[in-house]
Amino acid sequence: MSEERIVRYTIEEIRSKLATGELKGQTDWARVDAMTEEDLERAIAEDPDADIPDPDWSNAVLVIPGGKTPISIRLDDDVLSFFKKGGPGYQKRINAVLRSYMTHALKRQQKRKPEAAE
Repeated sequence: MSEERIVRYTIEEIRSKLATGELKGQTDWARVDAMTEEDLERAIAEDPDADIPDPDWSNAVLVIPGGKTPISIRLDDDVLSFFKKGGPGYQKRINAVLRSYMTHALKRQQKRKPEAAE
């Protein structure tokens, strides 16, 4: 990337440009204000990004975790690197994977108990 194309502004410079109108968005608000309700609905219907499906909550599970216990755990370098690449919150993601494993393991145990009783 060429350093010639990089432009840096301080927050004060940006505020000044916004105040003077030098820096503004590309939305034509006068055109939007002039649109009728039918025009807006048609524009939304024609927008491919506007079709957001309703989420499927049928498999959602409310998890109210107890307290957290700080521990020291040894992980393989590549495993830790994978989770850290996801950015902040990697410890929460590791916890979520462990919780999912625990949940599935407990379900398998419950399925095996009736068989063991017979």
